[in-house]
Amino acid sequence: MTNLLQLERLDHTALLTLNNPPANTWNRENLTGLKALVEELNADRNVYALVITGQGEKFFSAGADVNLFADGNADVARQMADLFGQAFEALAQFRGISIAAINGYAMGGGLECALACDLRIAEEQAVMALPEASIGLLPCGGGTQNLPWVVGEAWAKRIICCGERVTAEQALKIGLVEAVVPKGGAKNAALALAAKVAAQSPVAVTQCKQLIQRARAQPQTTALPPERDAFVKLFATEDQREGVNAFLQKRKPQWRNR
Repeated sequence: MTNLLQLERLDHTALLTLNNPPANTWNRENLTGLKALVEELNADRNVYALVITGQGEKFFSAGADVNLFADGNADVARQMADLFGQAFEALAQFRGISIAAINGYAMGGGLECALACDLRIAEEQAVMALPEASIGLLPCGGGTQNLPWVVGEAWAKRIICCGERVTAEQALKIGLVEAVVPKGGAKNAALALAAKVAAQSPVAVTQCKQLIQRARAQPQTTALPPERDAFVKLFATEDQREGVNAFLQKRKPQWRNR
């Protein structure tokens, strides 16, 4: 794995730190590394949640290195757009629950990374934006699609088309983040939330996440039968039997993720 991404395993949680100072920008190396890392974590049945944060106190991530686009090379633009798409789509499809611990500025591809996560916690000094249109570009890592789903069409247009920067307090009000914590507290708050994920059946969580995300693209009448099917499929798992019996026996379940 690239040194631009630092990974720790804490119980059932993987903690990923974006480590490309000074602004934790994205480039070919760490985008490729992120996709590979998510694939690795998907294969590790002991990992139930993923927390992503930024190195340092100022930036979660400032997004792409704009120097890559200075010469107007369309081939480079295509390569980078594909890398952003592959990395963040892989992150969005992570088997468990992903949580962005936004410890500072989350700009452009930095915010797109957070949007690809399932949940977001921001420190009180954090600022979020998708400023690509201000330099003649547009968000190509899922920003135009994921942001409206999270905050609604009007706020997405304000942030993307009007170039508005959003403070942590504003982000909480519009649903861009689920919690705001004091400076320096995002990582621990995200890890605490990840621990709550680990208390659930991991196979059930995986099915629930997939069903919830289907709601973006499917009408409810189409999505409801697969919900019932997924419920029945859980009865072929060890965790279903363990969860029900642990409840009846008034003890804590011991999940095996199978």
